Amino acid sequence: MGQVKTDIPVVINNKVYTLSGFEGEEYLQNIATYINGKIAECKTSEEYRRMNVEYQGVLLALNIADDYFKAKSKADESANDNSDKEQQLYELRHEVIESQIKHEAALKLVEEYKEQVNILQKRLVQLEAEKEK
Repeated sequence: MGQVKTDIPVVINNKVYTLSGFEGEEYLQNIATYINGKIAECKTSEEYRRMNVEYQGVLLALNIADDYFKAKSKADESANDNSDKEQQLYELRHEVIESQIKHEAALKLVEEYKEQVNILQKRLVQLEAEKEK
């Protein structure tokens, strides 16, 4: 089943536009809100207000691109951190398995030594009994 395309009217810079997409209405409205916020941020600059509409659009696009690349950089950094953490987790799990194997081998060795001690104690008792005869 395909996704349903959503069309919603939004207000951007005091004008009504229809946004369309396969995302939900809330997502599309958030885009419009973000754009309005960037426009308001740019309008706080006297230089921006003096620019013609074309330059204003370019400056707005540059600000949005800056936000995008900063967010992408953080996301990439986070992905790298996650990859490093996954590698560390893999290594730790491997160490735990190695330790469990060593522990099990040590327990087996302890049991073997206990058996040998029991055999030697029995042999000692036999030898002492024979000596007393």
